Amino acid sequence: MKKRILLANDDGYNAKGIEQLYEALSSWADVTVFAPETNHSGASNSLSVNRPLSVKQAANGFYYVNGTPSDCVHIAMTGVLDFKPDLVVAGINNGANLAEDTLYSGTVAAATEGFLFGCPAIAFSLVERNWLHLDAAVDIANQIIQHQINYPQPVRTLLNVNIPSKPQHKFDDIRATRLGKRHPSQSVIKMDSPYGEPLYWIGPVGEVLDLGEDTDFIAVRNGHVSITPLRLDLTHFDQIAQTKQWIEHA
Repeated sequence: MKKRILLANDDGYNAKGIEQLYEALSSWADVTVFAPETNHSGASNSLSVNRPLSVKQAANGFYYVNGTPSDCVHIAMTGVLDFKPDLVVAGINNGANLAEDTLYSGTVAAATEGFLFGCPAIAFSLVERNWLHLDAAVDIANQIIQHQINYPQPVRTLLNVNIPSKPQHKFDDIRATRLGKRHPSQSVIKMDSPYGEPLYWIGPVGEVLDLGEDTDFIAVRNGHVSITPLRLDLTHFDQIAQTKQWIEHA
């Protein structure tokens, strides 16, 4: 029986990254696509709880939702699919998701939503924008997904994968990494509307702060595929004792 994969993204259901990854995965797996109707980059884990959502199906069979990446996976898992996927895959994203990018990324959020529903999940991003060397990225993503299916890790995994934009990748060029760190984002870009009202564009990401040898930044800079295992427990365990003392002194 073919493995069942739920495929999502944040660039929209007609993005090249998801179209080409679907073609590769469909050669050996049963793939269902749930993706946003329009680009939702930077949507993070937001759910549309203040309005109803619609699900439509494109001519190629892809389902698309007028909501966020998390909406897509949430609706698929709780209201449409009559099975639990063996794996949830997000991407391939048009651009990197490194360091703190993972907190804002809709691609990572789509994978995270699948993880929250008990599925192993992988988010894929192509480092350079404009789909440079997308074919090579699809090939290595396909290999990584098959490896996850054939050799699942002993604990359920949430993986963030960044693929350098180059014409060929080898499986032994993959590196297990930790997230790097950036400086704070650059200032917003201010302008006026045609009516003289102030408008603001979110500014570019900040400069790299942590370039340790084991970071995702260094891996992709050196041409390696970066795989970072993520966890969702935000508890600062080392600070619990300090917080108890702080409460006692209130």
